Amino acid sequence: MRVSIIAAVAENQVIGKDNGLPWYLPADMRHFQNTTKSHHVIMGRKNYLSIPEKYRPLPERTNIVVTRRKNYVATGCIVVHSIEQGIERAKNNRETETFIIGGGEIYKQALERNLVNKMYITWVHKQFKGNVFFPEFNKNEWKETERTDYEPDEKNKHPFSICIYEK
Repeated sequence: MRVSIIAAVAENQVIGKDNGLPWYLPADMRHFQNTTKSHHVIMGRKNYLSIPEKYRPLPERTNIVVTRRKNYVATGCIVVHSIEQGIERAKNNRETETFIIGGGEIYKQALERNLVNKMYITWVHKQFKGNVFFPEFNKNEWKETERTDYEPDEKNKHPFSICIYEK
């Protein structure tokens, strides 16, 4: 089974601000939905809670929430206590590709523990203020296999690139 990270990252590594995204890019949201649909998504508890309640759990996906809290309940989700447990649950469900969707600490653990072999990164070509960051990673360990660049338009106010990296 392939384990992938999917994230949108600003030039200064910001991925979040006050439990939300510091930008609005509908084209990237569509990319996220289309890429993760019908798959398992693994996220930390704080990231889960940052999703607007009307979208929880994320529809058309098996949602797995990682938390240290022993009796935590996330309605409609599988709750686990480590990323590895989440990956194991997805494997047991015969998943072909599982997506780690954040937040910052979950991304950091996944990269440090060498749990992922593919990354879908949307690089937002601007710096933003924020309080959640994507971890630095060794780009020499990854090969960019695909890249699509987007210019700003009436709906997407910032230039961005969607890149796929593989080990």
